[in-house]
Amino acid sequence: MIVISNLKLGIDDDMDILSHKIRKKLKLRDQQMKFKIIKESVDARKKTRISFVYQVMVEVKDEKSIIQYVNDSNVSLYEEPKQPKMIYGIKDLKERIAVIGSGPCGLFAAYTLAVNGFKPLLIERGKDVDSRSEDVESFWKEGILNPASNVQFGEGGAGTFSDGKLTTRIKDIRVNSVLNTLHKMGAPDDIIYSHRPHIGTDILRNVVKKIRNEIIALGGEVRFESKVDKIEEKDGNICAIWIDGEKVNVQAAVLAIGHSARDTYKMLDSFGLKMIAKPFAVGFRIEHPQKLINKAQYNENYNHPRLGSADYQLTYKSDMQNRSAYTFCMCPGGLVIGSSSDEKEIVVNGMSFHARNLENANSALVVNVTPQDFNPGALGGIEFQKKYERMAYDFGGGGYKAPVQRVDDFMNSVKTSTIGSIRPSYTPGFKGSDLSTLYPDYITKTLKESIIAMDKKLHGFAHPDAILTGVETRSSSAVRILRDEETMESVSLKGLYPAGEGSGYAGGIVTSAIDGIKAAEKIIAKYRKQI
Repeated sequence: MIVISNLKLGIDDDMDILSHKIRKKLKLRDQQMKFKIIKESVDARKKTRISFVYQVMVEVKDEKSIIQYVNDSNVSLYEEPKQPKMIYGIKDLKERIAVIGSGPCGLFAAYTLAVNGFKPLLIERGKDVDSRSEDVESFWKEGILNPASNVQFGEGGAGTFSDGKLTTRIKDIRVNSVLNTLHKMGAPDDIIYSHRPHIGTDILRNVVKKIRNEIIALGGEVRFESKVDKIEEKDGNICAIWIDGEKVNVQAAVLAIGHSARDTYKMLDSFGLKMIAKPFAVGFRIEHPQKLINKAQYNENYNHPRLGSADYQLTYKSDMQNRSAYTFCMCPGGLVIGSSSDEKEIVVNGMSFHARNLENANSALVVNVTPQDFNPGALGGIEFQKKYERMAYDFGGGGYKAPVQRVDDFMNSVKTSTIGSIRPSYTPGFKGSDLSTLYPDYITKTLKESIIAMDKKLHGFAHPDAILTGVETRSSSAVRILRDEETMESVSLKGLYPAGEGSGYAGGIVTSAIDGIKAAEKIIAKYRKQI
């Protein structure tokens, strides 16, 4: 197989032209060939000449001779990535293996175990995705919060109600495994080759359900509405977990609890599990018309059907405040959603359907905070989050209405009394507020500086009617559960494998899934398969 990189097509070019470009690049005449796209991205650096850039894999005879003949740095022989060799252990498995949490980390840990001959017990405190969706819709429409079943808790984890982004900066061969599994379970074809793949919440809900059903078909067990409220140890090893008062003996457990299981963190801290507070970021959601973002990124091509909804990623460093600000989890053509999991607290996030075709775009706009900003102790960051989530609830006037502010009002520290040309998408409702008084000055001042600076990179970012919605506080886990780098086990409890975003080792769907796979691999390397 031959790999060709940096093949360009104009946005109006027919896809058939790609085949001609391949033949020209390889100097082929009548030879038979097959090709498939392995990467597609958009090059919008020149707004007047936007193009698609492709990397393709070509099957043709005499590959080595062709490569030598064309002598092109963009043409190379395909090298099969070395897959991690699965090592199977020899120790007898006397008790069950539990996976606690069914977000990306937990799902892929359980799936990996099941595929390799183990029969995991997957435990989820929330509901199955269909029942959970009903509770979430009830919250968005009527402001009725179910603390056990919401955007944070339930099958698929917090990512189920998101844009379903699959981008990651890590270089790990398991990335392909995650994407291929998601594709096998019903995700769109383009996640395999898109430069910025996403699934969309509407499709992702069915994908997680199929993964769950496959785990069960392979001999695993899945329990919903089941919360782990206690763990037991014997001779320094985990020996049992308690699920709503029921004791279940276990040989090992993958801890994939997600970043919002605050009562579980508290239980683990009381048990004596070693954990520390870690940095994260807080701020607001910022909302613009999607058309504005498209125009800023694509100029006169903003409405081109092949380009779809544009996105962005912006950063800023404040020398005066010694803080960094950045946009995070940008959702083109999406919604700002209520993501609360505790009563009388407001948390917001972003969500897009696969089509990304709604009127507004939104993104988190956040500032870094560190353990030096919190009260002492491993749970200091959680206390910090809760403080501002409660304030946001009060700013919104109760009933889970979110506090909102026009950007112009925020910059001038004036309470918003009238919404302008951009209407907030958050439901069940919103209230004009002065969000400039919510956070400490070092956060507010950094946010104000960043809005001005980011507008220079993305024209219209500081639009006076752009909407800030509070608060975005759960950009990542506020806690890291310490683990051994080699074994991935807790440093204070053998057989317990802290993994994923909730344990402080990942961020996003793909990295969390990979961390779950790695934890499963460590268990597989220790024990015999179950018959």
